[in-house]
Amino acid sequence: MVQRITYRRRLSYNTRSNRVKTVRTPGGKLVFQYLKKPSHVPKCPVTGMPLKGVKPATNQEKSRMSKRQKTVYRAYGGVLSHTAVRDKIVRAFLIEEQKIVRKVLKAQGKN
Repeated sequence: MVQRITYRRRLSYNTRSNRVKTVRTPGGKLVFQYLKKPSHVPKCPVTGMPLKGVKPATNQEKSRMSKRQKTVYRAYGGVLSHTAVRDKIVRAFLIEEQKIVRKVLKAQGKN
């Protein structure tokens, strides 16, 4: 006959936070071991790409990690992907160029 196993904590529903693995102890007893939720690499909100150079970790683990493991040394490092940052810089540059062109055309129109 199969041995019945019960949860060891109070939560009695099969939810994401209550995942378990069945393990046999050295005494031959079957018990539940609770599993942690898998941590994910943060994704860029603009492109949706996983960020490179950032370790996947839970908030609790991040509090124990050094700064260099959580960010990248770049503008918007650890928040936006490199392509998003490049697009942002190029867009800003082109807008400034457009303003200069407008100003020059306006000056030529007056003369």
